[in-house]
Amino acid sequence: MLAHRTSLFKSSGTAAARAAAKAAADAGKEIIDLTAGEIWADLAPTIRDGAIKAIERGVNRYTDTVGLAELREAIAIKVASETGQSWSLEEIAVTAGAKQALFNTALVLFDPGDEVIIPAPYWTTFPAQVLVAGGMPIHIETRQNGYLPRIEDIRNAITSRTRAIVVNTPGNPTGVVYDEATLIGIAGLAIEHDLWVIFDECYGPFTYDGRAHHPIVSLVPEVRSKTVIINAFSKSLALTGWRIGYLAAPKEVISAVKALQSHSTSNPNVIAQYAVLHHLQTGDGSYEAELKSRLIASREAGLEILGDLKSVPFATAMGGFYFYLDLHEVLAAATNGGSPRTADDVVTALLSSAGVAAVSGSAFGDPFGMRLSYGADRDKLELGLRELVVTLNKGI
Repeated sequence: MLAHRTSLFKSSGTAAARAAAKAAADAGKEIIDLTAGEIWADLAPTIRDGAIKAIERGVNRYTDTVGLAELREAIAIKVASETGQSWSLEEIAVTAGAKQALFNTALVLFDPGDEVIIPAPYWTTFPAQVLVAGGMPIHIETRQNGYLPRIEDIRNAITSRTRAIVVNTPGNPTGVVYDEATLIGIAGLAIEHDLWVIFDECYGPFTYDGRAHHPIVSLVPEVRSKTVIINAFSKSLALTGWRIGYLAAPKEVISAVKALQSHSTSNPNVIAQYAVLHHLQTGDGSYEAELKSRLIASREAGLEILGDLKSVPFATAMGGFYFYLDLHEVLAAATNGGSPRTADDVVTALLSSAGVAAVSGSAFGDPFGMRLSYGADRDKLELGLRELVVTLNKGI
């Protein structure tokens, strides 16, 4: 028999979507894969050079459990620049990607029975890791407010067992960017009710149409003592496979994370650490600017194509690199008095009839949504979206 906790969660829905796309491709079908949460881009020269130099120096030993001191200091400088506040290396822990940062955070902050408020649709890993820690995810719906949580809804969800609020901006899967008023309101609730804020800003560099990403601790400095910032280089440097993330938090949280990580993975990959350190020390921002320029072009081209959809509201795609489609009307027409249909049915039909792989909103707690990544190759993206528009306009 397996441990009871294994019944609390399933494999990642996004990973399952990628696997389904690969299986179809392996079977000989031409597939345009728009499932992955990554940007198809060449490696940054600074990352490559940093890795090569580390290998040539024969780097192959353990580092400090939560990362090289030099890397933590460089990240502290980065966070200081982004928040306008001073940070020390004792407030930084380097992890094997943002997922481990979140996992560590859940295990050091949450006791069995603790409630954690998570706006829906949500990234599939948020509730899974709360459950692993013995906590209880409490979801609040955001669809009717453009996927932005209402402060009154968060307030109404707070109970005596509430321990934290998860904030993901720009959001995965919806691309919503939290405005200043919403973040200030959430910070106020956290202070009033003595709650933690888990602030996931992995898509922070990617906002569009004049919008801006705002660190919550910059808007309300008083909430810093109850905030854990989660970030990674996976998205901003197109390094998903290198697995380097970090968390910035009060020293006592970092101390607990260090003890926990010493019994799980120990230090993150040492070559990847040196590569990121080299980039932080020598990068001039040109790689990041080029990456965002590519995403802007892909977003604009994609929105133009998706504008031809007949029964799907316009996808605003405020931030990140996803189009999130509301399929309510499509599904209502497909059901037409018969068995209820969900986004799973749409995703299955797209894969089989159009060769386009997408992620069903079911993975994000939303049976009426669908996520499409525009981090994919530009030509394939445009072809895939055109096929999708034709298929959805004909009806599922």
